[in-house]
Amino acid sequence: MDNKEWILITGASSGMGREMAIRFSSVFWVILNGRDFERLEETRQLCEDSDKQLIWQYDLGNVEELETAFIGFLSGNNVQVNYFVHCAGFMKAYPLKMVSATLFQSTFNVNVIAGALIVKSLMNRKVNASALKSVVLISSNISNFGAKAFSVYGASKGAVDSLMRSFAVELAPRVRVNSVLPGGVRTAMTEHMYQDENLIERMAADYPLGLGEVKDIYMAVKFLLSDEARWVTGQQFTVDGGRTINITG
Repeated sequence: MDNKEWILITGASSGMGREMAIRFSSVFWVILNGRDFERLEETRQLCEDSDKQLIWQYDLGNVEELETAFIGFLSGNNVQVNYFVHCAGFMKAYPLKMVSATLFQSTFNVNVIAGALIVKSLMNRKVNASALKSVVLISSNISNFGAKAFSVYGASKGAVDSLMRSFAVELAPRVRVNSVLPGGVRTAMTEHMYQDENLIERMAADYPLGLGEVKDIYMAVKFLLSDEARWVTGQQFTVDGGRTINITG
């Protein structure tokens, strides 16, 4: 292969992760992570130089075996990862009376713990040398305010941002770590919401710049990974069309 660097994108089988992978394939060699091999293969076929992109099929909900599986994948393919974008997400909206310990564990496993263990693995010099340069964790603007039925998901994204800040301090100056906080973006995870026209109208009214697209999130991630953001670390990068600061909604 040529001198392209490697980027790992979780949640690459659909939605935001898939679009990230497709767009970044013009710049990097991409490792596509997800649970469904067929859907990951669909993503790979949409990437540039598809035959040179790699698939790491693994369910990030299984955090107990994640480190062993990931290190084995890297060693087996003789690759070193330079950039990591944690797009994988688990979201279930339930009122408090329906919340369970299982829901908390499932949500935190994917949204928080898996990303942390992947970063830990990528900092293993025996496996990844000193290749890792920049990490972007996909959070959510719900991290900074409350919403009915989103207590578990919101708590997990708050944890993502806290983790990001601690990693940014601990891993500096070698690695930069930031998070991107999207607002209302249409993805596979939020598709059900977009079937309700009344809900979409109400949501759009709360966004001064209107509802966003995945490419808006991609542009923020691209910036944070680039050398143009060489002095940026430990930051929550909100990309939500002004929703968070709109007190008139």
